[in-house]
Amino acid sequence: MTRTEKLLTITKRLIIMTSSGLLLVVAIFALTVLRGNRLMVSWACFGCGLVGGFVSIQQRLKKFGDEELDLLSTSWFQILLIPVYGGIFALVLYLCFLSKIIEGPSFRNLPVCRSLNRFRLRRILETISRKHIPLLAPIWRSSCSGHS
Repeated sequence: MTRTEKLLTITKRLIIMTSSGLLLVVAIFALTVLRGNRLMVSWACFGCGLVGGFVSIQQRLKKFGDEELDLLSTSWFQILLIPVYGGIFALVLYLCFLSKIIEGPSFRNLPVCRSLNRFRLRRILETISRKHIPLLAPIWRSSCSGHS
């Protein structure tokens, strides 16, 4: 398979996955509006992170080497993995805003549910960083080791 064919294959998959992600985000917003319920910001945040991850892959696609193109053109999982990281980090950023770890005049004060206080949100963030980030570190190191 030539480089152009690999790029076309990856681009088609990205279009399908980005469209699915956008439909998911629109569906969440539509259900919220139609039912008159509160918006589940965490789901919308994760969906927006997914779409951002797909856009990120598309923008960097031209700079990928042949090995990365081989991997992405043969595996749906690899195409989905990077946007899932984007969704997770979007949720972590949202939690940082809620817990007021990140605050200042540039950031709007978000209303926090009464049952969630600052201490509980910080504990959630500490648990995520302690348990899950070390699990992902070997994956990041192995995927970045050949890109010095």
